[in-house]
Amino acid sequence: MKAALSSDVDARLLNDWQQRFPLCPLPFEALAASLDCPPLTVMERLQALQAQGSVSRIGGIWNPGAGGAALLCAMAVPPARLEAVAQWVSAHPGVNHNYEREHVYNLWFVLTGCDAASVEQALQGLERQCALAALRLPMQRAYRINLGFDLRPSTEASPHTRSVEGATRSAAPAVAPADRPLAALVEQGLPLCRRPYAAWAEALACDESQIIATLQHWLDVGSLRRFGVVVRHHELGFASNAMCVFDVPDEAVDGCAQVLAAQAGVTLCYRRARAPGWPYNLYCMLHGRNRAEVQQWLQQASQRAGLQSFPQAQLFSRRRFKQCGARYFSMQAAARPGPAARQEMPSHA
Repeated sequence: MKAALSSDVDARLLNDWQQRFPLCPLPFEALAASLDCPPLTVMERLQALQAQGSVSRIGGIWNPGAGGAALLCAMAVPPARLEAVAQWVSAHPGVNHNYEREHVYNLWFVLTGCDAASVEQALQGLERQCALAALRLPMQRAYRINLGFDLRPSTEASPHTRSVEGATRSAAPAVAPADRPLAALVEQGLPLCRRPYAAWAEALACDESQIIATLQHWLDVGSLRRFGVVVRHHELGFASNAMCVFDVPDEAVDGCAQVLAAQAGVTLCYRRARAPGWPYNLYCMLHGRNRAEVQQWLQQASQRAGLQSFPQAQLFSRRRFKQCGARYFSMQAAARPGPAARQEMPSHA
């Protein structure tokens, strides 16, 4: 169900601060100045938006390679077993996304771990538990990663109007071991207090200025893709999404993908390895307010990227079993106990 925004302050908090959240000692006062309201109002509204599920956290999204490894996996689950298998998959702490999609391969999830070997070991354990084999679909190149959503009415904007992030590095600079405790807090979310970076600094026994400088460095070098308000798109009206896959000759993938990644409605665009029985190597995600909007974006994007003649499949999502941020550093248990953060709970849509 779409969450209603109670005020213009709510709309601007969610729309304007998904990226480039203030890195200064008093960030909520900086937001308040831009919104012409008291700082306490900003914190209260963010707390309310978290409680209603519109916001998952204020924190960072890592680029591939910054920490640990991730793998897209898919299972063809008999419909009678889907609920049970989905629960087993969602219960694994390394799974951060788990969706039912419209395809014989109907369960799609992302499994993370400290390295590729640990991810493979975890996947083998899930395969044994579920008595099912999984497709392994590692990412080879990212052309676009942009999960910032423009929340203005559809007559004014569309998902792609948020600033485009350029082609993502195949491997971002890794977070140094000494900085992993801070990285774990970034995954958990910024505390809603007057000086949140000082709260992190106190938890880690360091200076507030050091926290802010490290966050800025990660953004500058590309370890962090963005730092800001992480919204839950289903709850804010983007209720339909499709993963679209194409079987493109290897020599043509890069050219097609560069065009595809720039199209309206495309929020993610990757090249992935093929798998036995799965010939597709070019992927994109499209998010829209309804199925018709997503299909419109897809038809337009496919035509402009010259993909209409290639074998392809549209995998619309049916149910969201789990969605939360990747927990590379939290899983490594590197952080000391820090400020409490709201947990992102599995949900259905």
